[in-house]
Order: sequence, then structure tokens, then C-alpha cells
Amino acid sequence: MKADREQNRLPFRAGAMLLLSVAVVFFGLAWHSAASGGDDPEQKLAEAGAKMSATSASTSAPGRSSSGRGPALCVFNAGTVAGLASEVSSELEKKGFRVSDTGNLTTSSFTENTIFYDSGNKSTAQRVSRALGGGASIEARPAAFSQCADGVPVIVVSR
Repeated sequence: MKADREQNRLPFRAGAMLLLSVAVVFFGLAWHSAASGGDDPEQKLAEAGAKMSATSASTSAPGRSSSGRGPALCVFNAGTVAGLASEVSSELEKKGFRVSDTGNLTTSSFTENTIFYDSGNKSTAQRVSRALGGGASIEARPAAFSQCADGVPVIVVSR
């Protein structure tokens, strides 16, 4: 009789061992993910560029304006305020800047208003920052940020 009970327990033991093995594998994967997961800003920018869904407000390509005022601006909303890129674009146009593109960035890697510049465009970035109240971070454009290639990207998160 005892032999019958032992055979009935065998499937339960096999199931328990299988569950234990799966738990060990998941624990190992979690440990590896936690140990190797670091914050790499360049990688985040590359991901942001890949995820960007820019909805164009105008069809003109960014570049030097015909009036010679410097490069055109591209305003991207990376925050949660709907219509922020359009508001900022209108404000900049009223102050004499030419905005060639507006859109949204679907990324969480920007926590403050940021203006990227290429070599020769730093003074334009500084003028844009002053026009917006001076609170924007002015940074050299990372190689991974490919949007607005010929212009000055203005990334807005908040007013």
C-alpha cells in the first residue's frame, strides 16, 4: 500500500522541482538585469531618436532662413503639456525667429527645457534661451540626436 502512495506523489515532486527551477532562472535573470542595467545618456538619446514621432507643422525643411537670421528652429514637445510645442513656436516667431518644424518627442530622457546647437549655432541657441526667459539648458548636440539636422532643436518640457 505504501508503494502506491509513493507513486502518486511522484508527479507532485516533479512539478515542485520544475517550479523551483523556473523560480531560480527568473531570479538569475532579475539579478543579471539589475547588475548590468545602467543609465547611459547617449543610449537614451539614441532611443529617443528612434521613438520620436514628429508631426510636422509646416512642410519647409529646416535650414538657413532667406533673411540670413541664422538657422531655423525645430520645437519639440517632450513634456506632458498638450500643445506646448505650438505655444512656444508661436512665441518664438513673434520674437523674430523662424520655426520650420514642430512635433512631439516620445521620450522620458528630457527633464528640463533644452536647446541643442551645432558648431557655429551656439549664439543662436543662447538668443533662443533668452527669448524663452533664460531657463533652458544649452548643450552641444549629441551625435545620437538626428532630428532637425540643419536647424537648432528646441526641446520643451514645461512652460
